[in-house]
Amino acid sequence: MRMVDLIEKKRDGEELTTEEINFIIEGYTKDEIPDYQVSALAMAIFFKDMTERERADLTMAIVNSGDTIDLSAIEGVKVDKHSTGGVGDTTTLVLAPLVAALDIPVAKMSGRGLGHTGGTIDKLEAIAGFHVEIDKDEFVNLVNKDKIAVIGQSGNLTPADKKLYALRDVTATVNSIPLIASSIMSKKIAAGSDAIVLDVKTGAGAFMKTVEDAKELAHAMVSIGNNVGRKTMAVISDMSQPLGFAIGNALEVKEAIDTLQGKGPKDLEELCLALGSQMVFLANKASSLEEAEELLKEVIRNGKALDKFKSFIANQGGDPSVVDHPEKLPQAAYLIEVPAKADGVVTEIIADEIGTAAMLLGAGRATKESEIDLAVGLMLNKKIGDSVKTGESLVTIHSNRENVDDVLKIIYENIRIGSSVTPPVLVYGIVTE
Repeated sequence: MRMVDLIEKKRDGEELTTEEINFIIEGYTKDEIPDYQVSALAMAIFFKDMTERERADLTMAIVNSGDTIDLSAIEGVKVDKHSTGGVGDTTTLVLAPLVAALDIPVAKMSGRGLGHTGGTIDKLEAIAGFHVEIDKDEFVNLVNKDKIAVIGQSGNLTPADKKLYALRDVTATVNSIPLIASSIMSKKIAAGSDAIVLDVKTGAGAFMKTVEDAKELAHAMVSIGNNVGRKTMAVISDMSQPLGFAIGNALEVKEAIDTLQGKGPKDLEELCLALGSQMVFLANKASSLEEAEELLKEVIRNGKALDKFKSFIANQGGDPSVVDHPEKLPQAAYLIEVPAKADGVVTEIIADEIGTAAMLLGAGRATKESEIDLAVGLMLNKKIGDSVKTGESLVTIHSNRENVDDVLKIIYENIRIGSSVTPPVLVYGIVTE
């Protein structure tokens, strides 16, 4: 088998066999196939696409390039959730205890964030004492005992994906549906869950800028999951403005606590119920998404979801009293209001730029080596469609530096006030096949 023949075959729009795809990924992972040939193949895939079978085979070849996590010692249907990323995306902090409160095992592997704010692990570490450095046996025991644990990503998972992504990044082939879908799904499948729920974002703060592109990616990932024996569903959700009000690590933990008490932002609660319903349904705990949503609302009402969050924190060394006393979370030295300069209605909040403003305060990482300040961030006081008066606060800046002129500039440039607007839809659709 020669790589040049396989490049030519895909260039001409032909279908690669399972054996050919395995040959490519195995050879590239072992440095037996050079970057320039895989670059050529990636560009051929970019233009000629892949069939559903090819996409599934590519995903499994990437999975098999490294370690996989065996969760078979955990009882029940293990359901994982993945978001394609956004600003103020606090869903995991709410969903994990919410779903676990219905006796569904949530065995979550999470990473640290690079970008606007920290990842799930960074956010949880805003709780004093909380740690994710637990061994595999303790992880399994915690999930079996209490249905919930979060561990840091470890081991040599999907090394082929790391190599491929770095190559795509410098060859203008990132934005290819089969390559994006196989990259995301390989990591989820290697992490060992039985079922996968996907939150595919669309809008200014998302990777997929249009609803059509987001739906295409969602269908591709759901198809891969179902084709390789993982029950998979997806929600298409809006990221034209940040989700919820909080952007920043400790601020998002506080917002998650509010949401588990039924007092959180309406958009965050709505999305968590949509994603959580799919998790409950795929775990065979409800016969319909509607029934699943009612079960979730009940554990918010009766306090079981909040109690689950407390026991989860305590089990991993954290101080559970922060749930009742969120003032114990890291606090910024300065609270600076951003007053509106005109009367009207908020017509636009450009999510990724507002995320950048939070990162400049120290809420996120510009590079892997950057230190995160867990206390800082932004609290939105207005969302798209809200009316505003001159002088009324649009945003509260939580900062550990007094001069925030650079942050103010970005906020004023990216929160627009006009005469009228139709607020964006939050959930554009659900994909099940």
